[in-house]
Amino acid sequence: MLRVGSRAACVACRNLVANNMGVRFRIPLQKLHPLSRAIHHRYSGNGNPQRPPHRTAARYFTSMSRLPMRPPKPPPGSGGHGYQQQRNFWVARLAARLLKLRYILLGSAVGGGYTAKKTYDEWKEMLPDFSEYNWVIPDFVWELSEQIDLDKLAKALPEMEEIAKLLPDFDKIGENFTFLKSLLTSETSGDPPLKATDSSAAVAHEAGDKQYKKSSDKEKIDQLQEELLRTQLRYQRMLERLEKENKELRKVVLQKDDKGIHQRKVKKSLIDMYSEVLDILSDYDANYNTQDHLPRVVVVGDQSAGKTSVLEMIAQARIFPRGSGEMMTRSPVKVTLSEGPHHVAMFKDSGREFDLTKEEDLAALRHEIELRMRKSVKEGQTVSCETISLSVKGPGIQRMVLVDLPGVISTVTTGMATDTKETIFSISKAYMQNPNAIILCIQDGSVDAERSIVTDLVSQMDPQGKRTIFVLTKVDLAEKNLASPSRIQQIVEGKLFPMKALGYFAVVTGKGSSAESIDSIKDYEEDFFQNSRLLRDGMLKAHQVTTKNLSLAVADCFWKMVRESVEQQADVFKASRFNLETEWKNNYPRLRELDRNELFEKAKNEILDEVISLSQVTPQHWESILQKKLWERVSTHVIENIYLPAAQTMDSGTFNTTVDIKLKQWTDKQLPHKALEVAWETLQEEFARFMAEYKGKDQDDIFDKLKEAVKDESIKRHKWNERALDSLRVIQHNALEDRSITDKPQWDAAIQFMEETLQSRLKDTESVIKDMVGPDWKERWLSWKNRTPDQHIRNETKNELDRLLKLHDEHTAYLANDEVTTVRKNLEARSVEVDPMLIKDTWHQLYRRHFLQKALSHCNLCKRGFYYYQRHFVDSELECNDVVLFWRIQRMLVITANTLRQQLTNTEVRRLEKNVKEVLDDFGEDMEKKTQLITGRRVQLAEDLKKVREIQEKLEAFIEALHKEK
Repeated sequence: MLRVGSRAACVACRNLVANNMGVRFRIPLQKLHPLSRAIHHRYSGNGNPQRPPHRTAARYFTSMSRLPMRPPKPPPGSGGHGYQQQRNFWVARLAARLLKLRYILLGSAVGGGYTAKKTYDEWKEMLPDFSEYNWVIPDFVWELSEQIDLDKLAKALPEMEEIAKLLPDFDKIGENFTFLKSLLTSETSGDPPLKATDSSAAVAHEAGDKQYKKSSDKEKIDQLQEELLRTQLRYQRMLERLEKENKELRKVVLQKDDKGIHQRKVKKSLIDMYSEVLDILSDYDANYNTQDHLPRVVVVGDQSAGKTSVLEMIAQARIFPRGSGEMMTRSPVKVTLSEGPHHVAMFKDSGREFDLTKEEDLAALRHEIELRMRKSVKEGQTVSCETISLSVKGPGIQRMVLVDLPGVISTVTTGMATDTKETIFSISKAYMQNPNAIILCIQDGSVDAERSIVTDLVSQMDPQGKRTIFVLTKVDLAEKNLASPSRIQQIVEGKLFPMKALGYFAVVTGKGSSAESIDSIKDYEEDFFQNSRLLRDGMLKAHQVTTKNLSLAVADCFWKMVRESVEQQADVFKASRFNLETEWKNNYPRLRELDRNELFEKAKNEILDEVISLSQVTPQHWESILQKKLWERVSTHVIENIYLPAAQTMDSGTFNTTVDIKLKQWTDKQLPHKALEVAWETLQEEFARFMAEYKGKDQDDIFDKLKEAVKDESIKRHKWNERALDSLRVIQHNALEDRSITDKPQWDAAIQFMEETLQSRLKDTESVIKDMVGPDWKERWLSWKNRTPDQHIRNETKNELDRLLKLHDEHTAYLANDEVTTVRKNLEARSVEVDPMLIKDTWHQLYRRHFLQKALSHCNLCKRGFYYYQRHFVDSELECNDVVLFWRIQRMLVITANTLRQQLTNTEVRRLEKNVKEVLDDFGEDMEKKTQLITGRRVQLAEDLKKVREIQEKLEAFIEALHKEK
């Protein structure tokens, strides 16, 4: 052993270190201490080198020997062979070290460049995007800067000490880099010439050293990964904090503009303009026309896979109805996401804003969406293809248009329509077959991948995966339940499902409770991925997790697709517009291009003009029509139930008593109702008559179905004023009670009315008798007609009864039984078998004719009986009670017609006009009704022209704004 601090030890160590460091001191070997020379010979390569007694020293010298060395000159007397071998050894070793150094430098350059680029991108994304507010800055930036409290803003920014805490520890990074470099060097060391010279003991010792280093290296790698994960999380928290402050600043800017710094109208955002185009397209063709290839984000997935939850996380609000395992999305829901100062939602066809920061408005919004879905589903169906359009605005929301589709099912359960499965497939395919639609495929990570249905459907629609983004939900449950977490890695790497995608994401959308808020779900998702071994072990990459990264990726993909395809779609609609305009010019050159709404307004004005014409009908016309129709309605009752029974009595007192009783009963029960029915029918007929008259005055026949429907619906809704019934009853009763005919014209008018009525009845009776007995001898000879056996029997019975009436001119209205028997026996004597009921039926018509003939002859006698009536003379031949009866009936008809006319002109016509206006207003709001009633190629062509022009104009405005944003 050398004594520490001795000259010999110092000189020996000096030369040894100098040789290992490639520096040679000019000290002759003979001048060294003898012990120093021995050490020099022992470790200079001469002879057989032996391992130093202490391992620490060996490690030290071994590590020192890895540095590039300068080959020493051979000692005197050593010979040339040993020197040449040692020289070759150092040359090979130097070349190996230079190669390793090249790879280390190259890897450091590549890694450093990638890290610098990633850091630049992260800080670039952290900056707020004010491109949407370029139109704001030039006008009021100076006024806004004066109003913002800069001191308050400066205090809100993070302190430099906090920022410094978030910066990486560069000393620790240097140590880690040195460690990695040594690790790479140790793994690549061990050249063949060196191994050839080692002994078996040295090899065994080196193996132990490597095993020891391997375990320590693994610990350091784990520490580095944990340190990297913690650094990423610190950056993420810092980024979220800056984004929150960015949201507040944007909110301040937008609120300042809302308050009206310059009091000017706010321009529509790009996404709102684009959403309007999609809304027009959905109205233009509900069957998803193939011309509509504008991009959307189509959200598809199996039922209960978490589609709605993912969409809610992107929209940052729980806006959809919740259900436990049952189908909640029953129709497509188009959600337009955009940025705004307040977190609100609004339907396309409603002006109400739902404040998404208030639970009451959220509940009302969910309820309204559920009602609209159920309303859109037709009876007997489970799902609907009708789209519900909703817009959501809020600070920091990514701009895009998403369509949430009903979940794909594998089995139709109880309560569903039998074609539900096929309907959902057809709806999903209709949206996904759009070549510019971005498919957001949602897969439940908590169930077996083999149970997925939607992946096969998506792979059919997009086999190359050029527009598909795959999202694995419920990753927390998947990590807990799966025995092999590497299965999740296979899914997000696209190796498990037979489908391709642009990107793969893993998200967590809560613990499954509908009461969770969006903030709590975000915190839970962040905590899960922070502690998950999926991210820690490298199975998932940081950019593949969280719904926030997903929304950023989807928004970027959406706008990229919009910029690539929107101009091509504008050209398609421009060509379609040219074709439609050419067809219109060729087929309807002299007509204006009126769409369905404009045609409806034109028809509405015509119908209202026709209704107004009802008020121009003269009172005389109303009364004549009412009087005539009322008598037609009640004449049968008057003749059969009042006049004939009373006229068959023997004296005038009985006649008048019978008439008064029957008139009172008739007035109390039937007459007022009959009068109102007549008035209502008259109003309908006059209304229809005016409609028909206007139809013939060069009116467009395209309105015929609409006018007929308006007329029917207005009459159906019209309810007659029942309060007039009681007053009408009193008026009619008083009119029938009056028996005093004051002048001769009234008497003559009553006789004329009676004659006309009796002659009409007599004519009807003779027609009935003729049908009973068949043609007479003239018709049989001239027209070659014969009687039927029944008519022959009737004719024989008639002849026998006529002989009976001639014998008994004052016979009563009814045959006695013995008379029936006599008639029957007389007919049997002539070989005519007849039934007693046939005899009575034939007698009724014959006696009716006989009575009416006698009444007409008596009516002629009463024409000169007014003088006797006025002086109350009693003369059996000129007792004209039947004339008085017909005068009372006639006067009641006149008074009733006048009363009904007043009610019509003063009340009912105006009420009908009001009903017509209400029906037109209802039809005007019902687009489906207008589509049914106003039809034809001319209408459809005008509709298509209007829609295509509107779409083209809005697309051009959108493209112009899109170019300005670039």
